[in-house]
Amino acid sequence: MNGKQSPRNGRTAYHFQPAKNWMNDPNGPLYHKGMYHMFFQYNPHGPTFGTGKLSWGHSVSGDLVNWAFLGTALDPTSPFDAEGCWSGSATTLADGRPAILYTGRDASGVQVQNVAFPKNPSDPLLREWRKPPGCNPVVPQPGDVTGNNFRDPTTAWLGRDGLWRFAVAAEVGGVGSTLVYRSKDFVRWERGSAPLHASPDVPVWECPDLFPVAERGAEGLDTSARGGAGVRHVLKLSKAADEDYYVVGRYDDEADTFAPVEGVFDWRRIDHGHLFGAKTFFDARRRRRVLWAWVDETDDGVDKGWRGIQTFPRALWLDADGRQLVQWPVEEIETLRKGRAALAGAVVGAGGLREIAGVDALQADVEVVFEVPESLDDAEELDPEWLQHDPHKLRACAEKKASSPGPRGGVGPFGLVVMASGDMREQTTVFFQVLRHGGTYKVLMCADLTRSSTKEGVHKPFYAGFVDVDVEKDRGISLRTLIDHSVVESFGGGGRTCITARVYPEHVAAGGSSHLYLFNNGAHPVTVSKIEAWELGTASVNVEQDDRADPL
Repeated sequence: MNGKQSPRNGRTAYHFQPAKNWMNDPNGPLYHKGMYHMFFQYNPHGPTFGTGKLSWGHSVSGDLVNWAFLGTALDPTSPFDAEGCWSGSATTLADGRPAILYTGRDASGVQVQNVAFPKNPSDPLLREWRKPPGCNPVVPQPGDVTGNNFRDPTTAWLGRDGLWRFAVAAEVGGVGSTLVYRSKDFVRWERGSAPLHASPDVPVWECPDLFPVAERGAEGLDTSARGGAGVRHVLKLSKAADEDYYVVGRYDDEADTFAPVEGVFDWRRIDHGHLFGAKTFFDARRRRRVLWAWVDETDDGVDKGWRGIQTFPRALWLDADGRQLVQWPVEEIETLRKGRAALAGAVVGAGGLREIAGVDALQADVEVVFEVPESLDDAEELDPEWLQHDPHKLRACAEKKASSPGPRGGVGPFGLVVMASGDMREQTTVFFQVLRHGGTYKVLMCADLTRSSTKEGVHKPFYAGFVDVDVEKDRGISLRTLIDHSVVESFGGGGRTCITARVYPEHVAAGGSSHLYLFNNGAHPVTVSKIEAWELGTASVNVEQDDRADPL
């Protein structure tokens, strides 16, 4: 960087990204006739958001790892989307045809909801889409919407009355709302009498998602699965230009109401790091629910000719507690594994650093299980403020700062040092700290990016979240981290807490090698009962092709 491009033009090795130009929200991920489809907000004219006249980019895959770009599926060509084809979703209709609902910014800049269908539903690649004449917008902007905030329709679902429904984010009288619309034919829609959710505290929500989850087990459910015994629902909302939150509850498709578990809106973060606009779909091939999310650049990105990636796809399911989601990289990532390093029973002393060698630390999948000490008497007391809001958690991580070596006392911080230069001037740390809270213990998970790059002007924050694990009972905590050149995705406690980070180490941009370490800055040695690290190969992701007749 520093005005120069890296040998790979800054590209990641296995994360979804465009061959060139701007990308943001994932839209309408879909499994259809043996192929996975990813649609995404895309500027085909350059690596910036530009004027907002976005299209839908379209890529296909047979395995969720390797992707071929098919061009654009939707472009701003009509009066109802002349200023941009914005975010939306894809739905598989009862006859097997897919349909797209999306927000169009019309010629006057007003946000409206539109529909599109494939020109040839039997084409497994779904290369061409049509906007049926005379139908759009299928939902004009209602008169009570304020601030022109009316966007991002969800995947639709069928109620027991045989009517399709979708939800859409709207600002109604200054209140952030999630409206529900019903239709018999997917073209004529009527608004429900009450919003699915409304909050005056957040006037603008974006990218809603409503989907069912099984109360037991990891199997995913189709979006039309109804509530009742064995089924709960997750409502996910993105706080505009901020973070993604979700709550687990029950959805009633007769009244179109959503009630959180035990009546409490216990909002949780999808990820405590740097991602936005998460979108899920039901993978009928593997019977699982899969999540994508947009990870923006934190440098300018323009000199690379492209901007934006997606998280590696994650399978998700409901934890045994019934209140939180578990997220885990889809198993197809294992097809990229090659070199492997393994170690069991390693001990990292107080203030210690131990290298994990034998794999390429720029493209790696690392799983570690840390054992906590038999005695937790030295655990530091948790400041009650740290439980309240993210800024306080970030302050907690700053106080436990792991990027400076040496023991500090307490149980932790211990974890991984990734993307480290040979002289350790550049490094990113992902770590845990066990803290005393009343008569029990809480685990804080942090990512420290303050020394991730020596480049000026790059965002280098702390990220933090608590992990719901019982360390007294389990006597340990797991960490899985995916490393891919400029992105680090970490999953704590088996995927209960996730942190995604963008990092831009100069030694990588210059073509240098990176190092990977275990570290422990706690007062006592930490035993690592399991270490498995795999070097990962490079996937084929949206490389430019001259011949698109057979993209895969």
